[in-house]
Amino acid sequence: MVSILLLATLSQSPVPLYPAKGVFEDARDRPELTPYLAERGKASGAAVVVCPGGGYQNLAIDHEGVQIARWLNSLGVHAFVLKYRLGPRHKHPAMLDDVSEAFRMVRRRAEEWGVDSRRVGVWGFSAGGHLASTISTHFTPETRPDFSILSYPVITCTEEWKHKGSCRNLLGSEQPDAELAKLMSNEKQVTARTPPTFLFHTTDDAVVPVENALAYYAALRKHGVEAELHIFEHGRHGVGLAPGDWVLNSWADLLAKWLVRHGITK
Repeated sequence: MVSILLLATLSQSPVPLYPAKGVFEDARDRPELTPYLAERGKASGAAVVVCPGGGYQNLAIDHEGVQIARWLNSLGVHAFVLKYRLGPRHKHPAMLDDVSEAFRMVRRRAEEWGVDSRRVGVWGFSAGGHLASTISTHFTPETRPDFSILSYPVITCTEEWKHKGSCRNLLGSEQPDAELAKLMSNEKQVTARTPPTFLFHTTDDAVVPVENALAYYAALRKHGVEAELHIFEHGRHGVGLAPGDWVLNSWADLLAKWLVRHGITK
């Protein structure tokens, strides 16, 4: 095992996902994983790859990345914030490749980072929620998440309640190939192997309709996957942990209890 000092040095220093490929020409094209390691005496060994949202065009790194990592650390969970490639410069499968490589890296370096490779989950927000649901339905044995957390997620690219901007940036077109759009509509890709999932959304989300979360939850139920869904009456899109909203911020407490119930934290 590496020393505590080295762990502290590794934490919060971005790690290139593809170091063998050299320096990307543009920094925007450089996928990275930033470790936020829980305190050694508090760490449970569980870990989460965090996918910030931003419509597959930007990344809300602070309130859907760094703040989430610190909240997870407070529970003794290691967090790894993913900077993945974005449209319109990139399109599928670049984003899936990046989150897949993130899972390979975390499990490959599990001993070094103090991670239990059997308790590595994914957490995504908005378009990052789409990416989290993508790795939860399009995985290999080495990249399958052990659990999934989806916050106001984009899910579909075929239904009328899709988020058009996210799907356009992901698929590279306003009118993508129909089969590709179906493949990236993750409510249609759920199987019994999809990991246990916690979902959070708000009824009056004016950006990503709540039907996205409802459709994914229904698919999980259909296939017998353990799932918990919380829909709040009010709350704008992109609230993160909703600090300052005494009603909405209770969703994080519900998630904390779910993590305990599933043996991820104590």
